[in-house]
Amino acid sequence: MTARDARLHAFRSDLADARLKGEVAADRFVAGRPARISASVADMRKAPRPDAGVNTQALFGDDVLVFENVEGWAWVQAEHDGYVGYVADTVLDGRYHAPTHIVSVPRTFLYPGPDLRFPVSGQLSMGSAVTVTGAAETRGTHYALLPSGEAIISGHLRSVAEAAADYVTVAETFLGTPYLWGGTSGFGIDCSGLVQLSMRMAGKNVLRDSDMQAATIGEPLEPGPDFVGLRRGDLVFWKGHVAIMTDAKTMIHANGHTMLVSREGLKEAVARIGFLYGGPTGFRRP
Repeated sequence: MTARDARLHAFRSDLADARLKGEVAADRFVAGRPARISASVADMRKAPRPDAGVNTQALFGDDVLVFENVEGWAWVQAEHDGYVGYVADTVLDGRYHAPTHIVSVPRTFLYPGPDLRFPVSGQLSMGSAVTVTGAAETRGTHYALLPSGEAIISGHLRSVAEAAADYVTVAETFLGTPYLWGGTSGFGIDCSGLVQLSMRMAGKNVLRDSDMQAATIGEPLEPGPDFVGLRRGDLVFWKGHVAIMTDAKTMIHANGHTMLVSREGLKEAVARIGFLYGGPTGFRRP
């Protein structure tokens, strides 16, 4: 990373974030307009085209700053991790209500009213932020009511003021979730997305990509011979990959080998990954 990493700073030759004036060269500088993600999951792309690669995703309720709207695309920066990219402008809305709760299970459904027998009206991932305006009970099931009139299972939410005690426990709830390049949600997630979302639920905002995480999370760690110094919660990095230790010998990671979030023995993973990509490049303790 550099101070002007384009993934984390909104600048192009023709346009840049007004906060970068004097630091970068651009034809024009603008202040970001506050907006909020209104889609369940919003792909954030490298370029304003539907065939451009997905670098990351934003979740329902995420706050962003909008620097440009052109031909159906918005150039934005996510406020929680600073990531910059392009999203369809249809996924943006105003910041009309202050979020009160966060989805605390990997996936949940929205209903048009407080009844699980109603046809589903939407779905949300862990980490999505919602505003609860009321409560209802139907046949013993408790619902939280949203400004849209929709309902969500109240037991699938936690207050925005709460945080999980152990980020590894959060990561373990994603076991079996499909691997998705650029994914950050319970519907599909990649290796660094799993680290970021799990830590976010534990009250710690970290950067998005594995190289950023390898440079910034916690402290570097020397695990010693045969990795005997590792413990639950430590991070293991390879070039372009990261895994979370669940105990001294086992890790959990979203990976392209199983195409799932899965457990794997560290030594087995080192041997398997090393065959194609080399050994671990570093270890960190959050």
